Amino acid sequence: MQGRRTMQTRGEMMRHWRLVNRMAKTTDTDLVSAFKDGRLSSDAWAGMVEACRGCAWSDTCADWLDGHDHVDTAPRPCCNRARFAALRTGSKVEA
Repeated sequence: MQGRRTMQTRGEMMRHWRLVNRMAKTTDTDLVSAFKDGRLSSDAWAGMVEACRGCAWSDTCADWLDGHDHVDTAPRPCCNRARFAALRTGSKVEA
């Protein structure tokens, strides 16, 4: 069938929720405080998890996190790298 698109497989929701939270901890990004301060809405937080679910690097992410206790920024392949950086500097992240 010409013109037919294949949907990208999404990963399991809770696995990616954990990856987002582990990356936040590793980068000293306080998602809970950002949420309480209004810099991270529930939609934006869910969007970070959803982005992670579709990230091509997510299969490598857990292994990378296992080898890093603390870093200043998320690694380049992380689809949420800019969001973590923005939240760390006190910026608001939109959905």
